[in-house]
Amino acid sequence: MARLCEGRVALVTGAARGVGREHALGLAKHGAKVVVNDLGAGVDGSGADTTPAQAVVDEIEALGGHAIVNGDDVSSWAGAKNMIDQTIDAFGTIDVVVNNAGILRDRMLVNMTEDEWDAVIQVHLKGTFAPSRHAAAYWRQLSKDRGEKVNARIINTSSTSGLYGNIGQTNYGAAKAGIAAFTIIAARELARIGVTVNAISPTAYTRMTDNLREYTEEDIERRDPRWVSPTIVYLSSAEAHDITGRVIQAGNGRVAVCEGWRRGAEIDQIEDAEAIGPMIRDMISNVRKNSGMDGLELD
Repeated sequence: MARLCEGRVALVTGAARGVGREHALGLAKHGAKVVVNDLGAGVDGSGADTTPAQAVVDEIEALGGHAIVNGDDVSSWAGAKNMIDQTIDAFGTIDVVVNNAGILRDRMLVNMTEDEWDAVIQVHLKGTFAPSRHAAAYWRQLSKDRGEKVNARIINTSSTSGLYGNIGQTNYGAAKAGIAAFTIIAARELARIGVTVNAISPTAYTRMTDNLREYTEEDIERRDPRWVSPTIVYLSSAEAHDITGRVIQAGNGRVAVCEGWRRGAEIDQIEDAEAIGPMIRDMISNVRKNSGMDGLELD
């Protein structure tokens, strides 16, 4: 079997369990050296234990691969810098950053606390920005030193909650929508140095999704994290150098390229607030409805 990521070095955050674990194992099976980052916290972000991350490292080494543990906090500026530095110190460089770490603090908006909002935004949004920022600085300097583009990757994790909206997840959805926008903008900024930036929107059964609804055995199989990771592995490869700025949904029986916000019906601007009301209503009646969690139009 061809190994898509032979010789590449990847950092995967939140890689001790679920989708992140599958990403780490998939990259290793395709020849990448992997830094398995995970605090070992609970679904809500509480606690810390690197034992699960070490178990993934042990799995990779048992397969003949190379991996190390990193226990830094993705939402810490210094921690994010350290995980990039540790990767470079251990393996000589870094080619891929997979921003996967996340937590849940679900609550209806009217009951959500400031701490629940801040914690989710901090881990997801800053936890995507900080490792990406430190890796980008390294790649920019590497590109200058070599006098040529690097062939590096940032792969972020968005969500159907952020793309389409899910009740009870204003904090999580806002963070994941922000990550989708971050992906598109960062892709444009970093193209000049040879870094692609994409995002995946996984539909997977993990400890984070276990309590969201009732799942049948068929549901669980269709949402097994192993269906998500092949997209990550391919996007991490040198072969995917020309794919950037995309959000790709994977899992639950499909792989789909998501289409972002586009301008729809429009009118010339006017100053009359009363007159504009019926015009806005007419435009709304002639455009596609917002999507539900399945990516299809809501009734």
